Amino acid sequence: MASKGNKSLSKGIPKLKDAFVVIVKTEWNEHIVDKLEEGAVTMFNQQKIAYKTSVVPGAGEIPFAVKAYSESSQQKADAFITLGCVIKGDTPHFDYVCKAVTDGVLSLNMLLDVPVIFGVLTVNNEQQALDRVGGSEGNKGEEAAITAIKMIALNRQLKNNSL
Repeated sequence: MASKGNKSLSKGIPKLKDAFVVIVKTEWNEHIVDKLEEGAVTMFNQQKIAYKTSVVPGAGEIPFAVKAYSESSQQKADAFITLGCVIKGDTPHFDYVCKAVTDGVLSLNMLLDVPVIFGVLTVNNEQQALDRVGGSEGNKGEEAAITAIKMIALNRQLKNNSL
């Protein structure tokens, strides 16, 4: 279910052959993050795309895990999806964590030769998170998977000079 902001996201999902995506998700707020992962996995299963999930403690560790995986001898990923949920509290910690993970994912997109999709919820309260994992705002994990599929297709076109 695409969000109110991008109703056309689920239109024109390319069919990919031999695509492999690594999902990096957090343990923190797992009752929310697991629903993000379910949305992504549902889309990958529908599109017959292989995936693997790697788990890190919190959002701050996501960029390290993506970079470490990309440098490992494991199966090469065609894309990464980062999934987490940072809920605002009473201290500025929220701001620091959100900036760190956002900057980390941006840096990875400039550094790696495959897309890194930002699927980390940064919300003011738990209800906003629940709205984004199958509630009134759709499932942002599913949207992250669709974005990954579209970016893999774009990356393959660019590498083959067929755009």
